[in-house]
Amino acid sequence: MKFRYVLVGSMFLAGCQLTGQNDVATTTNTPEQQEETQTPAGSTQVVKESVEVEVLEPVVTPQSQEDVWKRISMQLEMPIPDSKRVNYYRNWYLKHPQHLETVAKRAEPFLYLITEKVEERGIPLEIALLPIVESSFDQFAYSHGRAAGLWQFVPDTGRRFGLEQNWWYDGRRDVVASTDAALDLLEYLHKKFDGDWLHALAAYNTGEGRVFRAIRNNKAKGLPTDFWSLSLPKETSGYVPKLIAVADVIKNQEKYGISLPAIANQPVVEMVEPGVQMDLALAANYAGLSLAELQSLNPAYNHWATSPDGSNHLLLPKDRVASFTATMAENDNQGIKVTRYKVKGGDSLGLIAQRHNTTVKVIQRANSLKGTNIRAGQHLLIPVSVKDESQYTLSAPQRLAKLTSKKRGDYKLTHTVQKGDSFWSIARKQGVSHTDLARWNGMAPKDPLRVGQELVVWKKAADGARIRTIVYQIRQGDSLSTIAARYKVSVSDLMKWNALKKNAYIQPGQKLKLYIDVTKVSA
Repeated sequence: MKFRYVLVGSMFLAGCQLTGQNDVATTTNTPEQQEETQTPAGSTQVVKESVEVEVLEPVVTPQSQEDVWKRISMQLEMPIPDSKRVNYYRNWYLKHPQHLETVAKRAEPFLYLITEKVEERGIPLEIALLPIVESSFDQFAYSHGRAAGLWQFVPDTGRRFGLEQNWWYDGRRDVVASTDAALDLLEYLHKKFDGDWLHALAAYNTGEGRVFRAIRNNKAKGLPTDFWSLSLPKETSGYVPKLIAVADVIKNQEKYGISLPAIANQPVVEMVEPGVQMDLALAANYAGLSLAELQSLNPAYNHWATSPDGSNHLLLPKDRVASFTATMAENDNQGIKVTRYKVKGGDSLGLIAQRHNTTVKVIQRANSLKGTNIRAGQHLLIPVSVKDESQYTLSAPQRLAKLTSKKRGDYKLTHTVQKGDSFWSIARKQGVSHTDLARWNGMAPKDPLRVGQELVVWKKAADGARIRTIVYQIRQGDSLSTIAARYKVSVSDLMKWNALKKNAYIQPGQKLKLYIDVTKVSA
């Protein structure tokens, strides 16, 4: 709609005398108006002029929307075919609106950021919805084949596209880094498949080689080579239709009678670079957040701190960045706490690192050690967490502990992987399910094992003929490591069975409870 306004302006004209004559400026006034406004020569007069100006209604753009979902839905353009597979997934989403509500809640901190990155690249906005299909926007998601994060990268592909993975940090769960890597991969596949986005999306799920083979097979048979005509694995055949279906539901919420919780169309998080290794509990305190809130925004950090070398950036709510920066400066930019530890007989850097939930490399750097040789009585500086490990509830060990607590037995054992072992062979030997064995260790049944890797095995009370409970009285010279080695159990198991805290000292005469496998050792 257009509107017309009359603007009244003032024009000030000064009379001047040139060559002895008075010049009067001409105006757009009518002759009658000119007569009424005439003034003596040399004086100032005000002349009113009427001008018509058209004011256009503001242009409505996706970026001007208040809700990110609306911003996305205005740009969804992929065709919606009349397909059984699309219809199936559309009906599923419509029958389970609570699922999309859960997704919206998880997506709230990240969806604006992802949408901006997708728009910047000029690629279909359907791709901003891909984490719904991949992970249901669960930043901690881990699926079969060792895929992790919102975009479900497997380790090798993650490394190929620049996602660092080590003991401290897994870039596959870093929302910003993994989004960039996912869009890089999708653009690469789009180019590989000559601009066909459906082929690119299928290849993202199953690998480019498999899609190329399916295309070649159809060509050889004289069949069409569009996505809908290809013979692909069942999961991939449903993957693209699922994305198209969820895009259709989000675009046509009113039509389908659903309503997604709104997400503000504005940045809600910001990246900060502390420049030092940062205890996540300290960072949470500096920002005025709970530890769980900070960890949920920064799921890439596996343990209690950011990386000592490499990644130490943090994603924070925008309204907490100033508080974080100021409070950190007030605390002399302290990132971690350091404790002084006296080496005891039987200690090794590996055992000390395990007790303090850190790595040998960190201890070596903190103490300028070139090797691993240490001696009893020596003092070491150990970077440690400011809170007990159990308080870092979203760290990898705590999430694994929660996962492995499901459907487990009464006794916990440890199996050290030998050459030729597989989940199936170990499970058969232990009398447990291979799927349970994989789950207890936060893995999938097809995941590869490495020699020397320790696996958790839970046994039921019914298997008690093989499990024996003993009470061991500590003697002079004993340490947890020597007791664990004697009975073929792990130090961490000993600590859990006896509720021993990290760095706890044991004394001669003290009693410990152990669950031992009698097929491995006789007590």
